[in-house]
Amino acid sequence: MANENRIALVTGAGSGIGRAASLTLQKAGYSVVLAGRRMEELEKTAAAAAPEGGKMLMVPTDVSQPDAVRALFAKTAEVFGRLDVLFNNAGIGAPGIPMEDLTWEQWSAVVGVNLHGPFLCAQEAIRMMKAQQPRGGRIINNGSISAHTPRVFSAPYTATKHAITGLTKSIALDYRNDGITCGQIDVGNAATDMTGPMTRGVRQADGSRRAEARMDVQHVADAVLYMANLPLDANVLFMTVMATAMPFVGRG
Repeated sequence: MANENRIALVTGAGSGIGRAASLTLQKAGYSVVLAGRRMEELEKTAAAAAPEGGKMLMVPTDVSQPDAVRALFAKTAEVFGRLDVLFNNAGIGAPGIPMEDLTWEQWSAVVGVNLHGPFLCAQEAIRMMKAQQPRGGRIINNGSISAHTPRVFSAPYTATKHAITGLTKSIALDYRNDGITCGQIDVGNAATDMTGPMTRGVRQADGSRRAEARMDVQHVADAVLYMANLPLDANVLFMTVMATAMPFVGRG
């Protein structure tokens, strides 16, 4: 296999985009480190692995916690000895309520997973990628199209996803001479459990509620694989993959 001996780490690997990307990378020959908070969901991802694909390693991890992230990368180094691709995918949202009604705990939980998590994981990945031979690797951040345009009552999620864009650009700039690339995939309405309510109707900018189009999550996984497979002298800095008929261009 073309990607034999290449190692990828996916956060949020127990569901949705993370599960689809993990399985697609594994089928393509990558050995994949599955990181997520629930071991039982990581086990479901691993159980769906292709027999002819790469290995899978399950590491229960809360990416918002520095000690947990350090342990995740230490385990990756112990088992595989290197890291070629990090997909910073884990993310959560807050209740869709006016910003003044959000609690500090709700705000902090979103910032912890969506911003602290990618920072902590990228930090550890960079350390590994600079030290390993051959040197370098690729970091892919899940930005969401909320990195560009918000939904109603989504301040915590939107703020963190805007921040991911800055993190992506900074990593791409600061580490290009170390053979480390960084790009961002912005996803709109992939068909996962998280977007299930969209089929029944979600709040629009004018106050109405309506159903929204979704797309097969496999399209996102295929895009992540494309980004991962590029040689390190080429990079997709930003990619948007979205359901064609969803409201985004002209949202609001």
